[in-house]
Amino acid sequence: MHTLTVGDKAPEFTLQNQNDEAISLSEALQSGPVLVYFYPKASTPGCTVQACGLRDSQPQLNDLSVTVFGVSPDPVAKLAKFSDKQSLNFSLLSDEDHAIADAFGVWGEKKFMGKIYDGIHRLSFLVGQDGNIAHVFNKFKTKDHHEVVLAYLAE
Repeated sequence: MHTLTVGDKAPEFTLQNQNDEAISLSEALQSGPVLVYFYPKASTPGCTVQACGLRDSQPQLNDLSVTVFGVSPDPVAKLAKFSDKQSLNFSLLSDEDHAIADAFGVWGEKKFMGKIYDGIHRLSFLVGQDGNIAHVFNKFKTKDHHEVVLAYLAE
């Protein structure tokens, strides 16, 4: 697993969102930076707390012209249920074959309760309008992820 770092070119992608619309990184970058956050599984406790924090921070993120994309290996239908249930106000993108997670370097070996498996490592990337990684968020708890992002953006 080779995780992208600051200065690396972000991989271009187009993925289906919870409304089954094609969403591309390059298109979103035309209006400002993009926060691409990777999370393991829709509707799980940690992922719900993280998504709701970003939902509630949307006004501040909008003021900074930051677009938010949540990326997971969940199918579109599951993303739609998650988004509807939590009233999410940003795009959740389906990366079922985890090709984009691989490209960003967040898909790899994980350990949970003594089991070893492959999955998504919970990391977030701020992609600048130039298409390069401006910041990697790798030190946060799900409940304060949005605060860490906003604090960095305020610097």
